[in-house]
Amino acid sequence: MTQIYQTIRGVIPGFSGIRRWLSMVVLVGLIMLSWESWVPTSVWAANFDKENLMGADLSGQDLTQASFTQTNLRKSNLSHADLSGVRLFGAFLVDADLTGANLSFATLDSARLSGANLSDAILEGAFAYNTLLDNVVIDGADFTDVDLSGKMLDALCAVAQGTNSTTGRQTRDTLNCADSSS
Repeated sequence: MTQIYQTIRGVIPGFSGIRRWLSMVVLVGLIMLSWESWVPTSVWAANFDKENLMGADLSGQDLTQASFTQTNLRKSNLSHADLSGVRLFGAFLVDADLTGANLSFATLDSARLSGANLSDAILEGAFAYNTLLDNVVIDGADFTDVDLSGKMLDALCAVAQGTNSTTGRQTRDTLNCADSSS
């Protein structure tokens, strides 16, 4: 191998410089491949409309401004994810884990969250017209400025308890339940 190197070095001037340059290219390539483990995971402004993400683990992800219109997220783990401003219009979130998720100003219109866990989630200012929220766990969830009324509000008030660990607001107060007892 040394003879080949010596021969090429004698024929191609600056070969040792090329070798050094190639080594740098390989090093930069390896750094770029491992870059993903150094930076926080984010799928900001991604479009997942009409995708099947059943059982997906998106816990702790920055999903800010992403779109999940009519997406199947059944049994998905979205715990502690930043979902502020996301579009979940008509999304299928049955039995999804949204524990501690930030859903501030999210669009949940026509979404189905039957059996979802919304413990300690923040839904402040979320749009929830015609959203199905039956059999949900809402211990410590913050529903400040979410327009809910009728039977849905009554059902949520019947199980509302706890205080949100981030906002410090009581779930019953954020739902404007008739009484503020826990």
